[in-house]
Amino acid sequence: MNFCIDNLDELSTQVVTEYYAHLPLCVIDSVFSIGVKYEGVKNTIARMCDYYKIAITAPQSGQIPSKKTQIAVSKFNEMLADNTPLFLAENVYKNRQRTSVKNGILKAEAVSRFLSVLNDFGVEYYQDVYKISNNKSFEFCIKSIPGQKSTISLKYFFMLAGNESLIKPDRMILRFLYDATGLQYSIEQSHALLLSVSQELNAIGYVITPRRLDNLIWNYQRSRSRGKDHIKINRV
Repeated sequence: MNFCIDNLDELSTQVVTEYYAHLPLCVIDSVFSIGVKYEGVKNTIARMCDYYKIAITAPQSGQIPSKKTQIAVSKFNEMLADNTPLFLAENVYKNRQRTSVKNGILKAEAVSRFLSVLNDFGVEYYQDVYKISNNKSFEFCIKSIPGQKSTISLKYFFMLAGNESLIKPDRMILRFLYDATGLQYSIEQSHALLLSVSQELNAIGYVITPRRLDNLIWNYQRSRSRGKDHIKINRV
């Protein structure tokens, strides 16, 4: 906790959470963001939205969009199904990254598979995400997609969909925890630790969720690698 207080300058600053205009964009972000620079992910989403001529951000800042303004998951599935994963990678996302170097599939295909699982579980909009919260069957199906076994993308999807109690335990977060403690943490351990830290911070007067703490840590690590003069990004 003290390491956070000493190093995260904006710990007391409240930031309005921004949401994507449509739930499927949360899937695209969560899948394409693994193991890459986040600016590239933003560009990938922008290219996809430009191709289909759809909005990127929710109409009202800080609010989950209403159903009537969202494009349903099933509709997205129909849009993507018109083309092969390779076509989507080369012409829609313009990103041919794969979920892993060994036996990975195109991230474009992983997105389509993720969306199909959401559809199978009756999730069409942000307002339906409660149906899959803590659902082991849903988690099993997502983990069965090549490159999704670690559940990092899955946790990040839930964060983007509005869950404030999760973190995305990527290399930025794990590096911060190592710098703070000198210890290596697993994905599960890092989530438990930062959940505990956020609770301790709230107990002494801060108002912060694990999701917000995750974002502050991510920007802190990014600033260390780039120097102080950098643009802060709200990745969630």
